[in-house]
Formats: sequence, C-alpha cells, structure tokens
Amino acid sequence: MLVTGLDIWLSVLIGLILPIGIAIMNSILLVDYAVMTREQGMSRHEALMDACHKRARPLIMTTMAMGAGMLPIALGLTADASFRMAMGMAMAVAVIGGLITPTVLSLVVVPAAFTLVDDVEECVVGRFSVRSSATAGVG
Repeated sequence: MLVTGLDIWLSVLIGLILPIGIAIMNSILLVDYAVMTREQGMSRHEALMDACHKRARPLIMTTMAMGAGMLPIALGLTADASFRMAMGMAMAVAVIGGLITPTVLSLVVVPAAFTLVDDVEECVVGRFSVRSSATAGVG
C-alpha cells in the first residue's frame, strides 16, 4: 500500500486474509512433501530441494492466476462508483502484493525454518536418547 500510495481500508485488511491462507497452505504442502521424501530415504537438503522444485510451479501458477484476476480491479478498469472503486482497488492491490511476497518467502524462508526446526529436533532427540539409554542399564 505504501508503494501505490493507496489508503488502508477495512477491505484491504479483509483482502489480506486470502494471501495469508494461500501462503499457509503452500507452506504446509511444501513441508509435508519434504517430510514424505525424507521418509523415503532422501537427505534433508535433497528433500527440501525436491520439495521446492515440485511445489514452485503450482505456487507460481496460483499467484499468477490470482494476480491476473485482480489486475483489472487494481488498475481501475471497472465501471463502478468512485468510492467503491477506491476500496476495491485498494483491496486488489493488497491481494496482489500479499500474493507475491509469500510466494517468494515460501520458497526461501520455509525451507530455512524447516532446517532450523529439524536441527533443534535432532538435538533434543539426541539428548533424550542418550539419557534414556544411559538410565536403561542402571535399573
């Protein structure tokens, strides 16, 4: 909204719910695919690269389709009253911007976060497995 100079309306906040839901869905699918391929024997890095490679196309297609659908409204090509057009235009710009940002972040931030969480999990599991195996021989 800062780039386009449009005001933030309530419709903008409502319009941001859609990209947030799509970003969450894409992130879940990416992580789920990476976990599934790791269970099949791939290393973490290979699994993440494969998941990003396989999920990038549908992710970009979804973003382009939604952006193309909102573009006429964002450009003000509708025959609407000026007040409603301004609200609709602001909402469309918010949706388009809200789709582009998570698309990039889903392919960069989600794999990095997955790596960090996986490292923490391995550290915690390693500590508890050492303790449990050490205490198992005591009793």
